[in-house]
Amino acid sequence: MIDPNGIAHIQLTVRDVAASRPFYYRLLHETFGMRVQYDHAEVFYCIGGRTGVLIRAASAEHRDTPFDQWRVGLHHFCFRLRSREDVEALHTSMRDFGAKIIRAPEEGAWAPGYYSTLFKDPDGIRIEALFIPGSGNLDRIKDKPLTPVG
Repeated sequence: MIDPNGIAHIQLTVRDVAASRPFYYRLLHETFGMRVQYDHAEVFYCIGGRTGVLIRAASAEHRDTPFDQWRVGLHHFCFRLRSREDVEALHTSMRDFGAKIIRAPEEGAWAPGYYSTLFKDPDGIRIEALFIPGSGNLDRIKDKPLTPVG
């Protein structure tokens, strides 16, 4: 059996790299401290925290297609943070930047101690960040899957 070591990178397709870059620069570089690996008209890519996030422009025929989390593909992605205070600091940073906040930090029923915030990028892609103490649901999964929340 292979034991994965996290997600190496996520590549997101955006309508306009120049329009999305300030958001991702704030989130990834200024707030998370990730290093900028590529920064030019076609690609913005940051690495750090054992992962990377890259944005690249949609092809011309899809630039007017809005993001829809219920279509096939990405629904949202979520960063795992190290504390509740980190979740709160991220929320403050993104709120102060002017990001569309979907949910301020709150506890959730997905796992014991689940604490998260949710916001959107300029194209409406939802980004969540959470803190779960310990190993979260890994301690609760025994011989069968859990029942989904909601």
